[in-house]
Amino acid sequence: MSLRYALLALLRVGPLSGYELQKLFAESVGHVWHAPDSQIYPELKRMESDGLITGEEQTRGQRGRRRVYHVTDRGGEDFFAWANAPMEYSRVRDPAHLRAAYLESASDDAARDFLTAHARHHRELLRRWRDEIARIRSGEHPMVQRRLAAIPEQERERAVAFKVFAYEGLAQRAEAEIRWAEQGLQLLNRLAGEEAPVTAG
Repeated sequence: MSLRYALLALLRVGPLSGYELQKLFAESVGHVWHAPDSQIYPELKRMESDGLITGEEQTRGQRGRRRVYHVTDRGGEDFFAWANAPMEYSRVRDPAHLRAAYLESASDDAARDFLTAHARHHRELLRRWRDEIARIRSGEHPMVQRRLAAIPEQERERAVAFKVFAYEGLAQRAEAEIRWAEQGLQLLNRLAGEEAPVTAG
């Protein structure tokens, strides 16, 4: 159900076509809630059927047409109810930590490759999250610009602060995964009788 609230969050800023939603989704809420394009259009249809959004056919050029979606009053109420509801946590599914629990069945080279790749992946994520934080703070993030333009000035500091807070959490999670991978490499060295510390590349 979180996908619909991610879409409502974008549409609350202003009407958007499905194509525009896909693009903005990938550049903003898609960082915290991944959804392929194949899920977005069916969810929009369900949301329209549930009365959360309404679609408007618009002419584009001489022959083209597009469907633009607006949040209804009911959709706004549903979004605020979700934002104020207690959090429901899902059971953990973590393929990397599942793999780590059985690394005794892998060769040392395969284990090192896995841990090195894990650290590299999260270093790239860390760089991305830090870039997002910098763009938000500088006012250069296009989605945040749209959001700030749609709310009263006295609410803007709060909006920016929570956007930064969300990405700081992602950055801290990436840092923790990098440290964990480096500890795994040190463990491999210790089990192999090697003394030199290892830093994941």
